[in-house]
Amino acid sequence: MANFFTDNEDIQFLFEHMDVARVAAIMEEDFRFAQEFDFAPEDADDAVDNYRRILTSLGELAADVIEPTAEETDLTGNTLNEDGSVTYAPGIANAVKRLAQADLMGFTLPYRFGGLNCPTLIYTMSNDIVSRADASLMNIYGLQGIAETINAFASEEIKREYLPRMSSGEWTGAMVLTEPDAGSDLQAVKTRAYQDADGNWFVRGVKRFITNGCGEVLLVLARTEPEITDGRGLSLLLVERGQKVKVRRLENKLGIHGSPTCELFFDDAPAKLIGERQRGLITYVMSLMNGARIGIAAQSLGIGEAAYRVARDYANSRKQFGVAIDNFPAVRELLVRAGADLQAARALTYHASWSVDIENGALRKMEFGDPDKDEKKRLRQMSRKYGRHNKLLTPMSKYYASEMSMRVANDAIAVLGGSGYMKDYPLERHLRDSRITTIYEGTTQLQVLAAVAGVLSGTCRTIVEELLERDWPAEVAPLVEQVREGLGLLEKSVEFVKAQAGTSYRDLCARRLVDIGVYLVVAALMCDHATVSDKKLTLAKYWLSWRMPEIRMLTEQVCSGDDLVVSEFETLAGPVPVAE
Repeated sequence: MANFFTDNEDIQFLFEHMDVARVAAIMEEDFRFAQEFDFAPEDADDAVDNYRRILTSLGELAADVIEPTAEETDLTGNTLNEDGSVTYAPGIANAVKRLAQADLMGFTLPYRFGGLNCPTLIYTMSNDIVSRADASLMNIYGLQGIAETINAFASEEIKREYLPRMSSGEWTGAMVLTEPDAGSDLQAVKTRAYQDADGNWFVRGVKRFITNGCGEVLLVLARTEPEITDGRGLSLLLVERGQKVKVRRLENKLGIHGSPTCELFFDDAPAKLIGERQRGLITYVMSLMNGARIGIAAQSLGIGEAAYRVARDYANSRKQFGVAIDNFPAVRELLVRAGADLQAARALTYHASWSVDIENGALRKMEFGDPDKDEKKRLRQMSRKYGRHNKLLTPMSKYYASEMSMRVANDAIAVLGGSGYMKDYPLERHLRDSRITTIYEGTTQLQVLAAVAGVLSGTCRTIVEELLERDWPAEVAPLVEQVREGLGLLEKSVEFVKAQAGTSYRDLCARRLVDIGVYLVVAALMCDHATVSDKKLTLAKYWLSWRMPEIRMLTEQVCSGDDLVVSEFETLAGPVPVAE
């Protein structure tokens, strides 16, 4: 039988090579749960073996159940019924049912709520696998972060009421943030939440572009302090789907047709406050969105994987002029670059996921453990260190992986030529699906602006240097020296940008700086991989031969001081078109 986990050599390598045992110990709190739950692992080997079984089961489901209906789902989409309910496409409805039956809808939730208690890293792998089968399904499966947020910040009463039903797959959720006039600028949210005389909460307002807005559990960002007009006046509330929540329309979208994107009207809908007032955006939604950004990076990996495989297979079997077209250098370059791009994005995203697990583990031990003074200090230092890393790695991963998915899908179509443009092959769907990954949960431009702070502060350099702190085999050492050369160029670029007055030039150069940072972090990860794999050694050599000239070019552009795009915008962009 086909299996999207066991047939993926790159995921298999990373699963075996990364320190999965360390994050397993974190999630299992040194394996104390084995005393309470019969199915909890007793040690690291048991946990890793359990993760392997979970991903193998999911890989089989993805290949045999989910992927075969993806085309039909894309054509069918969802239906908004007269009563305001939404009917999923048949393939999506069946997939959600089968995922629930396999106990995969509570992937990261604790055992006590019926969850699998898996680390972020393993959940990222699962999102990668599901997205290869059908990217639109991942928008429902991948919203398990809603349950994570409830588990992290809600009262015990709310947790007990909602999490078991979400873990079982009976209920799905949605993050209800965006409004017609509040997209990237969530501080402008106007949806109102208020209390009656008895202290009961209600929500009133309109939300737009809500993924799976027809779900049963809606986490709504609303203004509870009308006198405060910025983000400090916002709180997070849980609203159950009901008569007071109306799906007014389903958006007609370019891609991910199996994912219902809803416009919602809350007509004084009953609600429950999550956590504390005024922390909705600043604390809770930021945590929710960071998890969602890793999720979209994983979704992008799955799309890229699916597109690459179609192109690789076609190029090997399609003959022109008497030979398979993968003999032509131009086609070989398209395929090699797409494959390297995909592996780079996966290495970066998985490393980011692992780093999130390390940060969260330190925070959990401080909050729920009983560390002594020295241990508490060590944990605090660790959480702060990885917190800084993740403020860079999370937006960096979302940015690079999402843009990668578009590049790979686009180049895959180029490999197939006219056939790739036709609906006979799934590539046009993969290209359409890839486009949204660069938009939702924060556009590429916003991810770049978030990541550039970590590049300018030196966090990026620190991450790379830490990855390079080891003794290197003779065959890898020359590659490491190239990475160190790249760090020197990054430092030169950073110093030049910091010397410029104001923030305009920094923002103009942000993408170039982040690109340099991505290339170097990935190169350092690839050098590590190269120590145990000849294939990865060849990949690392290729990556540096491809990216080092780009790093030099980007450095020259940054240090040129050219700001004509900003200073001469009106001249270069031309007048705003006026209809006559």
